[in-house]
Amino acid sequence: MRFMFVGDSMTIGRAGDFTWRYRMWQHLGATLGDGSFEIVGPRSALYDTATDTPTSHAYAAADFPAHARRHLAGWGEGWQHMAPLVGPAAGAARADVLLVSLGLIDLGFYTKADQTADNVRRFVAAAREARPAVRMVFLPVIPNVRAEKDAPFAAEVARFNELLGKAVADLTADASPILLAARPHAYDIHRDTYDGTHPNASGEHRLAGEFAAVLHQAWGIGGPYRPARDP
Repeated sequence: MRFMFVGDSMTIGRAGDFTWRYRMWQHLGATLGDGSFEIVGPRSALYDTATDTPTSHAYAAADFPAHARRHLAGWGEGWQHMAPLVGPAAGAARADVLLVSLGLIDLGFYTKADQTADNVRRFVAAAREARPAVRMVFLPVIPNVRAEKDAPFAAEVARFNELLGKAVADLTADASPILLAARPHAYDIHRDTYDGTHPNASGEHRLAGEFAAVLHQAWGIGGPYRPARDP
């Protein structure tokens, strides 16, 4: 089974991060066994804040092997950026399951809720064109610190999450199911992020734990999430 992580800055991570991708790789290895799954994608680097480029390989975990660092995520990239990229990436990697966390950057800088939802549908169509039986799990947008003081932005986040739920209901299919995850249990941006947006270690575990719960409860993939200790 081939998993591909698709996301924005919360998923690519910055130099020095563990990333929730690492936490998920640990979980899959513990529940599925190392030889029964593969992490795929065209990229593998972290974002380097010093050079403003996605070129760092300074992961916090020395035991995170190069083949498990693969992803399709980018700092400042959202649904509108990933819609044209997901088909070629999923097709080339023969991805079976897409674990997707996108939307905050779209709403913050690029598109309103309705336009962003249209890009979700473009993303799904492109992924299925390349991989007709691909499965997808979408994480709703977690409002960040901006939403606490910017009411219009908070409203756009809420509106998009409603539209995302509707898109999932409309587009899911027996041959290519789509699941909508919940906001990770007890996720608190003041405790689980380092800047009100990007996950710290506890936030990484909560994000991975939500994806793990959906995979296990809906499709019987893996098992309950049990956070591993940092190396």
